[in-house]
Amino acid sequence: MTEITTLSQFLSTANTQFQVYDMGRRVQSIDMMAFHQFENLASPYPYPIQGHAQFAIVFWDASQQHYIWFLKLALDERGLLSPAPRTQFIKMIIEALGRDPTKDLTEAEQQKLANHPFAFTPSAEKLALFNALVRKQLNGKASSQYEYAYQYLSGQVSADKWQQVGLQGIADICVRANELDHLQQLINSFDYSSIEVQIALCQCLEHLTVEKSLANRVFEQLLSTDKQNKLYFLRALASNEELTQQAISHIQEQGILDAEALITIAARNWTVLKHAQSRTIFLEALAGQEQHFFNQIFADIVAIPSLRTQILTELRNPNRSPQLASAIGGLFKVIKS
Repeated sequence: MTEITTLSQFLSTANTQFQVYDMGRRVQSIDMMAFHQFENLASPYPYPIQGHAQFAIVFWDASQQHYIWFLKLALDERGLLSPAPRTQFIKMIIEALGRDPTKDLTEAEQQKLANHPFAFTPSAEKLALFNALVRKQLNGKASSQYEYAYQYLSGQVSADKWQQVGLQGIADICVRANELDHLQQLINSFDYSSIEVQIALCQCLEHLTVEKSLANRVFEQLLSTDKQNKLYFLRALASNEELTQQAISHIQEQGILDAEALITIAARNWTVLKHAQSRTIFLEALAGQEQHFFNQIFADIVAIPSLRTQILTELRNPNRSPQLASAIGGLFKVIKS
Protein backbone atom coordinates (compact mmCIF):
# COMPACT_ATOMS: atom_id res chain seq x y z
CA MET A 1 0.00 0.00 0.00
CA THR A 2 1.35 3.42 -1.00
CA GLU A 3 2.57 5.56 1.89
CA ILE A 4 0.60 8.78 2.21
CA THR A 5 2.83 11.79 2.83
CA THR A 6 0.69 14.82 1.92
CA LEU A 7 -2.82 16.03 2.68
CA SER A 8 -3.57 16.28 -1.03
CA GLN A 9 -2.55 12.67 -1.51
CA PHE A 10 -4.70 11.55 1.40
CA LEU A 11 -7.81 13.37 0.14
CA SER A 12 -7.28 12.31 -3.48
CA THR A 13 -6.78 8.67 -2.48
CA ALA A 14 -10.09 8.86 -0.62
CA ASN A 15 -11.85 10.02 -3.83
CA THR A 16 -12.80 13.40 -2.44
CA GLN A 17 -12.67 16.81 -4.06
CA PHE A 18 -11.25 19.68 -2.05
CA GLN A 19 -10.41 23.39 -1.98
CA VAL A 20 -7.94 25.27 0.21
CA TYR A 21 -8.36 28.72 1.76
CA ASP A 22 -5.85 30.85 3.61
CA MET A 23 -7.24 31.79 7.02
CA GLY A 24 -4.25 33.72 8.39
CA ARG A 25 -3.84 37.12 6.79
CA ARG A 26 -6.95 37.25 4.61
CA VAL A 27 -9.65 34.67 3.93
CA GLN A 28 -8.92 33.79 0.31
CA SER A 29 -8.64 30.80 -2.00
CA ILE A 30 -5.21 29.26 -2.49
CA ASP A 31 -4.39 28.09 -5.99
CA MET A 32 -4.22 24.31 -6.02
CA MET A 33 -0.91 24.21 -7.88
CA ALA A 34 0.60 26.57 -5.31
CA PHE A 35 -0.72 24.38 -2.49
CA HIS A 36 0.73 21.21 -4.07
CA GLN A 37 4.13 22.93 -4.42
CA PHE A 38 3.93 24.03 -0.79
CA GLU A 39 3.06 20.52 0.37
CA ASN A 40 5.93 19.06 -1.64
CA LEU A 41 8.35 21.54 0.00
CA ALA A 42 9.03 23.13 -3.41
CA SER A 43 7.89 26.65 -2.46
CA PRO A 44 7.15 28.67 0.69
CA TYR A 45 3.64 29.23 1.97
CA PRO A 46 2.35 32.36 0.17
CA TYR A 47 0.72 34.01 3.20
CA PRO A 48 2.66 33.06 6.36
CA ILE A 49 1.69 34.66 9.63
CA GLN A 50 3.77 34.48 12.82
CA GLY A 51 5.78 31.53 11.51
CA HIS A 52 2.78 29.40 10.58
CA ALA A 53 0.50 28.49 7.70
CA GLN A 54 -3.13 28.85 8.80
CA PHE A 55 -5.54 27.41 6.28
CA ALA A 56 -8.83 25.62 5.81
CA ILE A 57 -9.44 22.55 3.67
CA VAL A 58 -13.01 22.03 2.47
CA PHE A 59 -13.60 18.55 1.06
CA TRP A 60 -16.53 16.48 -0.09
CA ASP A 61 -17.34 13.13 -1.68
CA ALA A 62 -20.01 11.93 -4.09
CA SER A 63 -22.70 12.48 -1.44
CA GLN A 64 -21.92 16.24 -1.53
CA GLN A 65 -21.61 16.29 2.28
CA HIS A 66 -18.97 18.93 3.06
CA TYR A 67 -16.26 18.66 5.71
CA ILE A 68 -13.79 21.28 6.94
CA TRP A 69 -10.39 21.12 8.59
CA PHE A 70 -8.86 24.29 10.05
CA LEU A 71 -5.12 23.67 10.27
CA LYS A 72 -2.19 25.61 11.69
CA LEU A 73 1.17 24.14 10.67
CA ALA A 74 4.65 25.42 11.52
CA LEU A 75 6.97 26.80 8.86
CA ASP A 76 10.76 26.84 8.85
CA GLU A 77 12.90 29.98 8.49
CA ARG A 78 12.51 29.84 4.70
CA GLY A 79 8.72 29.72 4.90
CA LEU A 80 8.66 26.06 3.87
CA LEU A 81 6.42 23.54 5.58
CA SER A 82 7.98 21.72 8.52
CA PRO A 83 7.20 18.10 7.52
CA ALA A 84 7.06 16.53 11.00
CA PRO A 85 3.80 18.20 12.20
CA ARG A 86 2.10 17.46 8.88
CA THR A 87 3.17 13.81 9.08
CA GLN A 88 1.92 13.63 12.67
CA PHE A 89 -1.46 15.05 11.65
CA ILE A 90 -1.85 12.62 8.72
CA LYS A 91 -0.93 9.69 10.99
CA MET A 92 -3.51 10.81 13.53
CA ILE A 93 -6.19 11.17 10.85
CA ILE A 94 -5.48 7.73 9.37
CA GLU A 95 -5.60 6.16 12.83
CA ALA A 96 -9.00 7.76 13.46
CA LEU A 97 -10.56 7.46 10.00
CA GLY A 98 -8.60 4.84 8.11
CA ARG A 99 -8.40 6.09 4.55
CA ASP A 100 -11.91 7.53 4.50
CA PRO A 101 -12.02 11.14 5.75
CA THR A 102 -15.83 11.14 5.42
CA LYS A 103 -16.29 8.22 7.81
CA ASP A 104 -18.99 8.62 10.47
CA LEU A 105 -17.52 9.07 13.96
CA THR A 106 -18.90 8.68 17.43
CA GLU A 107 -19.21 11.84 19.51
CA ALA A 108 -16.14 10.83 21.54
CA GLU A 109 -14.12 10.24 18.36
CA GLN A 110 -15.24 13.59 16.94
CA GLN A 111 -14.20 15.36 20.14
CA LYS A 112 -10.79 13.67 20.11
CA LEU A 113 -10.23 14.57 16.46
CA ALA A 114 -11.35 18.17 16.97
CA ASN A 115 -8.85 18.76 19.78
CA HIS A 116 -5.68 17.80 17.95
CA PRO A 117 -2.70 20.16 18.37
CA PHE A 118 -2.83 21.46 14.79
CA ALA A 119 -6.40 22.73 14.93
CA PHE A 120 -7.29 26.38 15.42
CA THR A 121 -10.52 28.36 15.57
CA PRO A 122 -10.73 31.42 13.29
CA SER A 123 -12.36 34.61 14.58
CA ALA A 124 -16.12 35.06 14.19
CA GLU A 125 -15.55 37.60 11.40
CA LYS A 126 -13.31 35.24 9.44
CA LEU A 127 -15.70 32.33 9.94
CA ALA A 128 -18.63 34.36 8.61
CA LEU A 129 -16.70 35.46 5.54
CA PHE A 130 -15.31 31.95 4.99
CA ASN A 131 -18.77 30.42 5.21
CA ALA A 132 -20.18 32.98 2.75
CA LEU A 133 -17.27 32.49 0.34
CA VAL A 134 -17.50 28.70 0.39
CA ARG A 135 -21.27 28.74 -0.09
CA LYS A 136 -20.92 31.02 -3.12
CA GLN A 137 -17.99 29.17 -4.71
CA LEU A 138 -19.75 25.82 -4.29
CA ASN A 139 -23.02 27.23 -5.67
CA GLY A 140 -24.78 27.08 -2.33
CA LYS A 141 -27.49 29.42 -1.05
CA ALA A 142 -26.82 32.40 1.18
CA SER A 143 -27.58 32.03 4.88
CA SER A 144 -30.93 32.75 6.54
CA GLN A 145 -29.49 36.08 7.76
CA TYR A 146 -29.00 37.37 4.23
CA GLU A 147 -32.50 38.78 3.67
CA TYR A 148 -32.62 40.96 6.79
CA ALA A 149 -29.07 42.22 6.20
CA TYR A 150 -30.10 43.26 2.69
CA GLN A 151 -33.18 45.05 4.04
CA TYR A 152 -31.03 46.95 6.54
CA LEU A 153 -28.28 47.90 4.08
CA SER A 154 -30.84 49.06 1.51
CA GLY A 155 -32.51 51.39 4.02
CA GLN A 156 -35.73 49.40 4.42
CA VAL A 157 -35.05 49.02 8.14
CA SER A 158 -34.39 51.79 10.65
CA ALA A 159 -30.69 52.39 11.25
CA ASP A 160 -31.13 51.90 15.00
CA LYS A 161 -32.16 48.25 14.42
CA TRP A 162 -28.53 47.36 13.72
CA GLN A 163 -28.36 44.83 16.57
CA GLN A 164 -30.69 42.54 14.63
CA VAL A 165 -28.35 42.41 11.61
CA GLY A 166 -26.32 39.20 11.58
CA LEU A 167 -22.64 39.21 10.68
CA GLN A 168 -23.24 36.18 8.46
CA GLY A 169 -25.83 38.10 6.44
CA ILE A 170 -23.43 41.00 5.94
CA ALA A 171 -20.74 38.57 4.78
CA ASP A 172 -23.17 36.96 2.32
CA ILE A 173 -23.88 40.32 0.71
CA CYS A 174 -20.21 41.33 0.59
CA VAL A 175 -19.13 38.18 -1.27
CA ARG A 176 -22.06 38.72 -3.65
CA ALA A 177 -21.29 42.38 -4.27
CA ASN A 178 -21.33 41.85 -8.04
CA GLU A 179 -24.84 40.35 -8.00
CA LEU A 180 -28.16 42.21 -8.38
CA ASP A 181 -27.89 45.74 -6.89
CA HIS A 182 -25.71 44.69 -3.95
CA LEU A 183 -22.75 46.90 -4.85
CA GLN A 184 -24.85 50.07 -4.95
CA GLN A 185 -26.59 49.17 -1.71
CA LEU A 186 -23.24 48.61 -0.02
CA ILE A 187 -22.03 52.01 -1.21
CA ASN A 188 -25.25 53.77 -0.15
CA SER A 189 -25.34 52.07 3.24
CA PHE A 190 -22.44 54.15 4.54
CA ASP A 191 -24.72 57.21 4.41
CA TYR A 192 -27.16 55.96 7.05
CA SER A 193 -26.08 52.68 8.66
CA SER A 194 -24.81 52.57 12.23
CA ILE A 195 -21.05 52.62 12.85
CA GLU A 196 -21.38 49.09 14.24
CA VAL A 197 -22.68 47.81 10.90
CA GLN A 198 -20.06 49.82 9.01
CA ILE A 199 -17.33 48.16 11.08
CA ALA A 200 -18.83 44.72 10.35
CA LEU A 201 -18.86 45.58 6.64
CA CYS A 202 -15.19 46.55 6.83
CA GLN A 203 -14.35 43.30 8.62
CA CYS A 204 -15.77 41.42 5.65
CA LEU A 205 -14.43 43.65 2.87
CA GLU A 206 -10.86 43.38 4.19
CA HIS A 207 -10.75 39.82 2.83
CA LEU A 208 -12.19 40.58 -0.61
CA THR A 209 -11.20 42.32 -3.82
CA VAL A 210 -13.30 45.46 -3.47
CA GLU A 211 -14.70 47.15 -6.58
CA LYS A 212 -13.24 50.65 -7.09
CA SER A 213 -16.43 52.64 -6.51
CA LEU A 214 -16.97 50.88 -3.18
CA ALA A 215 -13.32 51.28 -2.22
CA ASN A 216 -13.60 55.02 -2.92
CA ARG A 217 -16.61 55.22 -0.60
CA VAL A 218 -14.74 53.32 2.13
CA PHE A 219 -11.81 55.74 1.77
CA GLU A 220 -14.13 58.75 2.11
CA GLN A 221 -15.50 57.23 5.29
CA LEU A 222 -11.99 56.62 6.62
CA LEU A 223 -11.18 60.31 6.23
CA SER A 224 -14.29 61.44 8.09
CA THR A 225 -14.71 58.81 10.81
CA ASP A 226 -13.45 59.10 14.38
CA LYS A 227 -9.80 58.27 15.00
CA GLN A 228 -10.62 55.12 16.99
CA ASN A 229 -12.44 53.62 13.96
CA LYS A 230 -10.08 54.56 11.13
CA LEU A 231 -8.18 51.26 11.19
CA TYR A 232 -11.32 49.27 10.35
CA PHE A 233 -11.66 51.28 7.14
CA LEU A 234 -7.94 50.95 6.42
CA ARG A 235 -8.25 47.17 6.60
CA ALA A 236 -11.23 47.26 4.24
CA LEU A 237 -8.97 48.91 1.62
CA ALA A 238 -6.50 45.99 1.68
CA SER A 239 -7.21 45.04 -1.95
CA ASN A 240 -6.66 48.59 -3.26
CA GLU A 241 -2.99 49.53 -2.93
CA GLU A 242 -3.43 53.08 -4.27
CA LEU A 243 -6.05 54.01 -1.68
CA THR A 244 -4.18 52.14 1.03
CA GLN A 245 -1.12 54.30 0.34
CA GLN A 246 -3.23 57.44 0.70
CA ALA A 247 -4.87 56.08 3.84
CA ILE A 248 -1.51 55.33 5.50
CA SER A 249 -0.31 58.86 4.72
CA HIS A 250 -3.51 60.24 6.26
CA ILE A 251 -3.12 58.10 9.39
CA GLN A 252 0.48 59.26 9.71
CA GLU A 253 -0.60 62.90 9.42
CA GLN A 254 -3.22 62.30 12.12
CA GLY A 255 -0.48 61.07 14.46
CA ILE A 256 -2.06 57.64 14.94
CA LEU A 257 0.44 55.43 13.11
CA ASP A 258 0.93 53.56 16.37
CA ALA A 259 1.56 49.90 17.26
CA GLU A 260 -2.03 48.89 16.52
CA ALA A 261 -1.91 50.58 13.11
CA LEU A 262 1.39 48.89 12.29
CA ILE A 263 -0.03 45.49 13.19
CA THR A 264 -3.04 46.22 10.97
CA ILE A 265 -0.85 47.09 7.99
CA ALA A 266 1.38 44.06 8.48
CA ALA A 267 -1.57 41.67 8.85
CA ARG A 268 -4.02 42.98 6.22
CA ASN A 269 -2.50 45.73 4.06
CA TRP A 270 0.91 44.14 3.62
CA THR A 271 0.86 44.34 -0.21
CA VAL A 272 1.28 48.13 0.03
CA LEU A 273 4.77 47.58 1.46
CA LYS A 274 5.95 46.76 -2.08
CA HIS A 275 5.86 50.52 -2.66
CA ALA A 276 8.93 52.41 -1.47
CA GLN A 277 7.14 55.42 0.04
CA SER A 278 4.71 53.38 2.12
CA ARG A 279 7.48 50.97 3.11
CA THR A 280 9.60 53.86 4.37
CA ILE A 281 6.69 55.36 6.34
CA PHE A 282 5.93 51.96 7.84
CA LEU A 283 9.51 51.03 8.80
CA GLU A 284 10.31 54.46 10.24
CA ALA A 285 7.16 54.30 12.40
CA LEU A 286 8.03 50.73 13.36
CA ALA A 287 11.49 51.85 14.47
CA GLY A 288 9.81 54.22 16.91
CA GLN A 289 8.34 51.27 18.82
CA GLU A 290 10.05 49.05 21.40
CA GLN A 291 12.83 46.84 20.04
CA HIS A 292 10.98 43.59 20.78
CA PHE A 293 7.93 44.82 18.86
CA PHE A 294 10.11 45.94 15.93
CA ASN A 295 11.76 42.51 15.81
CA GLN A 296 8.42 40.67 15.86
CA ILE A 297 6.76 42.69 13.10
CA PHE A 298 9.90 42.80 10.94
CA ALA A 299 10.25 39.01 11.17
CA ASP A 300 6.59 38.58 10.26
CA ILE A 301 6.65 40.71 7.10
CA VAL A 302 10.08 39.59 5.86
CA ALA A 303 8.70 36.02 5.81
CA ILE A 304 6.07 36.95 3.19
CA PRO A 305 7.53 35.69 -0.13
CA SER A 306 6.18 38.61 -2.19
CA LEU A 307 7.84 41.14 0.16
CA ARG A 308 11.02 39.41 1.21
CA THR A 309 13.40 40.97 -1.33
CA GLN A 310 12.17 44.55 -0.79
CA ILE A 311 12.23 44.25 3.01
CA LEU A 312 15.74 42.76 3.06
CA THR A 313 16.95 45.57 0.79
CA GLU A 314 15.94 48.07 3.50
CA LEU A 315 18.56 46.57 5.82
CA ARG A 316 21.25 48.21 3.69
CA ASN A 317 19.35 51.35 2.67
CA PRO A 318 21.83 54.26 3.07
CA ASN A 319 18.94 56.75 3.37
CA ARG A 320 17.36 55.20 6.46
CA SER A 321 17.11 57.36 9.58
CA PRO A 322 19.46 56.90 12.56
CA GLN A 323 16.45 55.59 14.52
CA LEU A 324 15.74 52.90 11.91
CA ALA A 325 19.43 52.04 11.65
CA SER A 326 19.51 51.58 15.43
CA ALA A 327 16.42 49.35 15.36
CA ILE A 328 17.95 47.21 12.61
CA GLY A 329 21.13 46.97 14.67
CA GLY A 330 19.06 45.73 17.61
CA LEU A 331 17.47 43.14 15.34
CA PHE A 332 20.89 41.82 14.26
CA LYS A 333 21.98 41.52 17.90
CA VAL A 334 19.04 39.19 18.58
CA ILE A 335 19.73 37.16 15.43
CA LYS A 336 23.39 36.68 16.35
CA SER A 337 22.76 35.83 19.99
